[in-house]
Amino acid sequence: MSATPRLHVAPDLGVGADIPIDGDQAHYLTRVLRLGVGAPVRVFNGRDGEFEASVSAVTKSTARLLLGDRMREQATVPDLWLLFAPLKKARTDFLVEKAVELGAAELLPVITERTDAETVRVDRLSRIAIEAAEQTERLDVPLVREAVKLEPLLAKWGASRLLIYADEAGDEGGRPWGGDAGRARPMADVLAAMGDSPAAVLIGPEGGFSPAERKKLRDLPFVRPVGLGPRILRAETAALASLALWQSIRGDWRR
Repeated sequence: MSATPRLHVAPDLGVGADIPIDGDQAHYLTRVLRLGVGAPVRVFNGRDGEFEASVSAVTKSTARLLLGDRMREQATVPDLWLLFAPLKKARTDFLVEKAVELGAAELLPVITERTDAETVRVDRLSRIAIEAAEQTERLDVPLVREAVKLEPLLAKWGASRLLIYADEAGDEGGRPWGGDAGRARPMADVLAAMGDSPAAVLIGPEGGFSPAERKKLRDLPFVRPVGLGPRILRAETAALASLALWQSIRGDWRR
């Protein structure tokens, strides 16, 4: 991995372009890294690939970058969304950072009956996603969407995108793990049988989905309930385990 600093920027990129850098990014380059004119930088914008660049000007609060050759053509991650019930701040931040590392294409907080978390700050989560993309050599940054309640989300869901729903419950009340009836198949088996349609993974809150939510999900034709093994996983662990399984069986870990 290159030690050259790497930034996600907004402007269009092309050989010879001279682009402005301000705000936190300028502070990072000029005050934290103490880069001067001529120092090398790498930049990407999620559209035009990755370019080598060098610092062309520095002021107290801004910098400019002169673009050189394109280093990599634009590439995208597989079309997999992660839907998750927000957790407490630190755990949600961790989940978002690691989901970016694992290649989620979009991130969508979902409010369920048992969701117990602070207000979802999409602007903060978007900054975390950008930083994670810069550090992990991604050429894109996943979109972090505004939080939505589960019921209206399902009502508007496009049936062409399969919804892989982590369901650890069974249908036999009073028996360990809900008994055997109604238990979801292992996620790896479900993924192996899927086609190449777009997909999303849905992870519930601590305590799981309510019985009404679980019934609603299982009644929908585009939902695929899956199990994640014989141990109870924390919500963020379940999310990351699901992304890892999907990438290894259907995603870009096969490349």
